[in-house]
Amino acid sequence: MVFPHDNRYPEYIADQIKKGTTTCALTCSDGVVLAADTRASAGFFIADRHVMKIQRVDNHLGMTIAGGVADAQNLVDIMRYNANIYRLQNKEPMPVRSAARLCSNVLFNQRFFPYYVQIIMAGFTESEGGLIYNIDLFGSITTEKFISTGSGSPVAYGYLESEYREGMSVNDAYKVAMHAVAAAIRRNAGTGDNINVVIIDKAGYRDLSKEEKAAVKVVF
Repeated sequence: MVFPHDNRYPEYIADQIKKGTTTCALTCSDGVVLAADTRASAGFFIADRHVMKIQRVDNHLGMTIAGGVADAQNLVDIMRYNANIYRLQNKEPMPVRSAARLCSNVLFNQRFFPYYVQIIMAGFTESEGGLIYNIDLFGSITTEKFISTGSGSPVAYGYLESEYREGMSVNDAYKVAMHAVAAAIRRNAGTGDNINVVIIDKAGYRDLSKEEKAAVKVVF
């Protein structure tokens, strides 16, 4: 994630979307796992070491954010508002596919004055299972079994490609996700400091505790 540092904000952020974070998401047999580092940078300056780049949208739905901080925060607020309205009106949670499409439409409609963000939308429902979607600043949307974004994503993908197994449980997958982000921290200057992990399954949305993360022996 990045903060603007001069008057060339649009050009600067557009150049920085792929420079300054690593996030990833994995689909599992019983849910989804999201992981991200905690560093926010402004060019070569570390602006914050404790940023939460995984945001709760609803009890079954979350998103990772990369890019411009203010734009990402505003998009999270839009998604939370619409997910809550959907739940109130329909007496059920918003489908993950619908949330991803809504986020895509918001970004597409703003394409001439874009939000400088890259989003992973992820969630779990009994009817859909676990789903993850990669959405860019123009609203393009793709889905995979695992996704990584940010400047450290090439390194993270290298680990994910070799270690991810289809049908993994969330208890196995979050360890893979942590090692993937840790590999990016070791090799990418824009990624660093710590790792946050979220699991979304039939029990809902939950952050991994410090003790659970400490039990995974990762090296930065």
